[in-house]
Amino acid sequence: MGKQTELTADKDNNALIQVQNLAKYFPVDDGRRRRVVAWVKAVDGISFAIQRGKTFGLVGESGCGKTTAGRTIIRLMEPTHGTVLFEGKDIHSLKGQELKAIRRDMQIIFQDPYSSLDPRVPIGKSISEGLQIHAIGTKRERRELVMEMLCKVGLEPYHAGRYPHQFSGGQRQRIGIARALALRPKFIVADEPVSALDVSVQSQVLNLLKDLQEEFDLTYLFIAHNMNVVEHVSDRVAVMYLGKIVELASREELFGRSLHPYTQALMSAIPIADPEVRRERIILSGDLPSALNPPCGCRFHTRCPIAVDHCSVEEPLLNEIEPEHHVACWLVN
Repeated sequence: MGKQTELTADKDNNALIQVQNLAKYFPVDDGRRRRVVAWVKAVDGISFAIQRGKTFGLVGESGCGKTTAGRTIIRLMEPTHGTVLFEGKDIHSLKGQELKAIRRDMQIIFQDPYSSLDPRVPIGKSISEGLQIHAIGTKRERRELVMEMLCKVGLEPYHAGRYPHQFSGGQRQRIGIARALALRPKFIVADEPVSALDVSVQSQVLNLLKDLQEEFDLTYLFIAHNMNVVEHVSDRVAVMYLGKIVELASREELFGRSLHPYTQALMSAIPIADPEVRRERIILSGDLPSALNPPCGCRFHTRCPIAVDHCSVEEPLLNEIEPEHHVACWLVN
């Protein structure tokens, strides 16, 4: 059996973010007396580390808890339990000026750029809002920085006076990137940043993100369900299923030799450009179970094509099967 681990073993001093046993549950009340009768376990005890200047991919089906994990990590949501260390500091224990200071270093690019922008405010003002909150520079210096950020993401300075509805989807996503970059953060959560864009625009935005990462030494948590996109941008990848991480490895190891049955099913759905090459498709039976009442044992056993009786009895831990390759599966263990 592989070595049991909680992944707090990522004790590399180069880790910018360390997530330890993070969970986020949402209460469900009875609708009358407002009594909590159940909990939706959106994120249920995940652990990983993100190295400085690297991109950590987080993938899985819709509803697996990816977005909730990203928002909890940067404290847009409070966790039910667990810790997030940013440069060794537990961000969920910070208050007041300490919390405000660290928020400058952690930004997010939202999935829907239009809903994240105020339609009544010119985009120049939206980009400069963070600068004003953190009292960075004079009014003139903030205006110059906004112009600089617009140029960095491929827009023009005169665009600062326009409103969100006057831009295309790709341009609005670039505005969201400019707003995230304005504070010169160290860490950015990119939540499905290209899923709503045309394929041609996707490649432009992805290349822009990689270029900006090199220029500003950025660290990304890249959330997506498109495996091709994740392979293109990530250094290390975690696969989530129903609130749990089921496999974690380097990009090369995961895409070259995935071990968990769920990861293998996701890989089998990746289209191949060569019409002469056929990939055997793994079709998962049944629907994704509810996070309100997840299955006992391994959460994937109800859809797993190779499940055995023990899978429905005891939950497998995320074990290190090979160096830096972690899998939560009884049969792989």
